[in-house]
Amino acid sequence: MDISKTRTSFYRRLYVAWLIDSGTASNVPELMSVTGMPRRTAQDTLNALGELDIDCAFEQAEGERNNAGRYRIRDWGPIDPRWVAGHLPQIKALLGYP
Repeated sequence: MDISKTRTSFYRRLYVAWLIDSGTASNVPELMSVTGMPRRTAQDTLNALGELDIDCAFEQAEGERNNAGRYRIRDWGPIDPRWVAGHLPQIKALLGYP
């Protein structure tokens, strides 16, 4: 099956949003660890969530410096997170994630 770059990009964004919202991975190093994606891909994916109207914000850890903190999904916009959760095995398989 030939998978388009548009589809993989869309699913990668949904998966990253789910990882953040579920608390599985809430910062770039954790996203890299869970998915195996390079740092730049993780950062670009986080920055692109807004293109889907997913409101993702970085919350600086109190008393910490140098971007220590976590990301939080404040609003999924038009995306139904229950759909994402229900299709995780297919999304992960399409992206080649464990």
